[in-house]
Amino acid sequence: MSIKGFLKWYVVVCIGLLCIPLLETTKAVTGTELLENQLVEHALVAIQENHSDWNTWSSIDNTANVISEDHVVVLAGGTVESHAKANPESAKREAEGAMTSTTVTDFLELAKYGKSIHVMAMLMVGFGFLMVFVKRYGYSAVTATYIAVSIVLPYYMFLKTLGIFGEPAELKMDRLILAEFCAASILIAMGAFLGRLKMSQYIILAMMFVPSYMLNEWIMLDNGMGIIPKGQLIDTGGSIVIHQFGAYFGLGVIVRMTTGEDFLKKIESDKVSNQFSMLGSMVLWIFWPSFCAAPAEISRMPTAAVNTILSLCAATIATYIATTMLRKKIAIEDMANAALAGGVAIGSSCAHTTPKLSLLLGFLAGILSVIGFAIIQPRVQRVLKGIDTCGVHNLHGMPGMLGGLAAIFIAQGAVPGLQIKGVFITFIVAWITGLAAGTIVSLFGYRKHSYEDSVEFIVEEHH
Repeated sequence: MSIKGFLKWYVVVCIGLLCIPLLETTKAVTGTELLENQLVEHALVAIQENHSDWNTWSSIDNTANVISEDHVVVLAGGTVESHAKANPESAKREAEGAMTSTTVTDFLELAKYGKSIHVMAMLMVGFGFLMVFVKRYGYSAVTATYIAVSIVLPYYMFLKTLGIFGEPAELKMDRLILAEFCAASILIAMGAFLGRLKMSQYIILAMMFVPSYMLNEWIMLDNGMGIIPKGQLIDTGGSIVIHQFGAYFGLGVIVRMTTGEDFLKKIESDKVSNQFSMLGSMVLWIFWPSFCAAPAEISRMPTAAVNTILSLCAATIATYIATTMLRKKIAIEDMANAALAGGVAIGSSCAHTTPKLSLLLGFLAGILSVIGFAIIQPRVQRVLKGIDTCGVHNLHGMPGMLGGLAAIFIAQGAVPGLQIKGVFITFIVAWITGLAAGTIVSLFGYRKHSYEDSVEFIVEEHH
């Protein structure tokens, strides 16, 4: 073995040894769980008997329902006054119960608001800047992000109130968080065909994406069509429903929205555009724990957040190792994308697994993503005859499927048949609806000059 090869493996071994103390520190999580549980018990007295499902995204709704059912607040007319005269002690207890109910409800809403703003930062700043790596398409990338999010959020919440897919739902903070998940999925899909659509076509696709996404969400999480029992699919952070669906919907679109000239035109980037892209990646990295923890049961939110952080750490280390081995030097596009693969993969089981397994899954996801960017992507593009601009198959598609299937082995309570069925059905629904959406959008024509802001934007002249 050459000296260079020996040094390379020496670095790998050293990094592995450095991870051992990290594994030991994760044992401290068990020690902090007691304090976390005490805080939850203090703030959420009314939720002790809550048997809401951990696997669905409606656990917070169920918690709120339990609170409202356990504490009935009677404030109409003179009911409280007359009841107080008849039984002062009982009236006092009811008043204390009402105050407790109000306090707990406010606490929950405040917690949900904080997470919703974290997710919004991911959508606008994280995804927006991650996609500005295309040298002369930065204005279009961030504007398309603005428009897509602004359409998807109200559109999703409006359809949810109509009960088209599942029962009608009130416009509460929970619905905003679910709408943000839908917005995240459309931004993932947009990464596949970024740069080759007119701005108006992004709007049309967003309008078609929302019902497609809600259809799959209904099937996966709410027993739609009776395929998967409600609450039985483990997908807390959306590895399947959000990431996998968005990726393969986008790949379905590019089959119809890629021309022969697009293959001849190089997707250019430079130092400035890549640095902005790296900034977006870091914003996503920072807020990803909130993304995965937001739909988890209240008592499992700390576990979901810690597992997500550890998985992201492992994926980042794996990305560095894999990119230097496969490319001989560090590729900045690998660091900006594959380092996030741990967050994608851990999504399904983040609230149901252990820190050590989270590290392992994140490490595998990072390696898989780099292999996708370096080796698999050119082959996939030749088969599909379409260009995946941002490599969403490598960052969201394959790691999403890996996370959904890995839950079989690392998540407590996972049903193997249902996890496999969820991954397979999501792929089919995403692919079919993506092909259909791409076919419809293609009727509005193709962009003459791909990856150019100047086609639709006033661009400053370069001096």
